[in-house]
Amino acid sequence: MVYPEENRALYEKLAETGCVLSDMPLGCEPHAKLFPRRNRLISGLGLGVIVVEAAMQSGSLITARMALEQGREVFAVPGSPLDPRCTGTNGLIRQGAVLTEGAGDVLAHIHGLPGKLAEPAGSGFEDQIGPLGESELESARAKILENLSPSPVLIDELIRQCQCSAPLVLTVLLELELAGRIERQAGHKVVLIA
Repeated sequence: MVYPEENRALYEKLAETGCVLSDMPLGCEPHAKLFPRRNRLISGLGLGVIVVEAAMQSGSLITARMALEQGREVFAVPGSPLDPRCTGTNGLIRQGAVLTEGAGDVLAHIHGLPGKLAEPAGSGFEDQIGPLGESELESARAKILENLSPSPVLIDELIRQCQCSAPLVLTVLLELELAGRIERQAGHKVVLIA
């Protein structure tokens, strides 16, 4: 269902020339509680998310958090510290989001990203490392837990310390996150939860 209705022309153009994607069943009525699920798809489809304006209780901040969880970049446009509509974006910048004043800031940052983000779709984790065996996962879990602490560590640094492949480390980190053992932080960092 198109929501808001004034976006129908855009919807039809996307359906004709691009893609319409939803994880809700056809005909599902739009409800505010479903928007974070939609935003998870939005953040996952790009290299990053640009937050232009967000109050502290903004859905945009949920999308930014989801982008971080998905390994995407977060860009934030700074605003006046006196404007409550900018407290969220300014907070994102304090937490490590890329300060963004124009398109050049985004392009410069994306241009410097590792090549893996530029690989064509379809080069998934299993393509890179093959199916994971339980013994391989168990060994990686032990190494990763040994190198985690309540102090934030960059995921790239964790990969270097553990001497495991990036897809393997990311797989184990996802498991640990779902189990509530780690927490992701801004700037591609993780911390062990005591």
